[in-house]
Amino acid sequence: MGISRFPGLIYATDGSQEKGNMGAGFNRHEGGTGGFCKVGRDEEGSSSNRAERAAACIALEDAMAYASSRRQLILLTDSKCLLMAIQKWIGEGIDPSIKASPDGDILREILELLRARIDLGLSTLLVIIKSHRGEFFNEMADRWADKGRHTETNARWTSLRQRLYSHGQLLA
Repeated sequence: MGISRFPGLIYATDGSQEKGNMGAGFNRHEGGTGGFCKVGRDEEGSSSNRAERAAACIALEDAMAYASSRRQLILLTDSKCLLMAIQKWIGEGIDPSIKASPDGDILREILELLRARIDLGLSTLLVIIKSHRGEFFNEMADRWADKGRHTETNARWTSLRQRLYSHGQLLA
């Protein structure tokens, strides 16, 4: 497909869930860097969908740092559920309630970040990629997501202060 030659930003995202621990991570193709976070509210039941949405959210947050350079974005995800959840909010269609939406707290942040990019005239293309098949972008994001699951720091999307690790450094 030639995605690696895309002149804008390329992010791959992934979520990781195991034994009640959820982590989210992204890989930024440019520079081979990325970020991760632990995902909270596992007491409600850990979910790979929650971790996948969190990964997209932190990638979009990171991409906003490049908004002034007017760079377009391709966000690669292995989560069809994420794309279906976002689709409900695009254009005209059903009138869903985000409060009743699973993981609506994270979905709200994703939609706000997408709206901010639209307001700046920046396009964002979300593309589904294969998981667990040796696909380069997915494998790199998977490594960051595992770091998020194993980190000992406070999780995001809880009543606790939200934290994000980028390039291995804590961003408050």
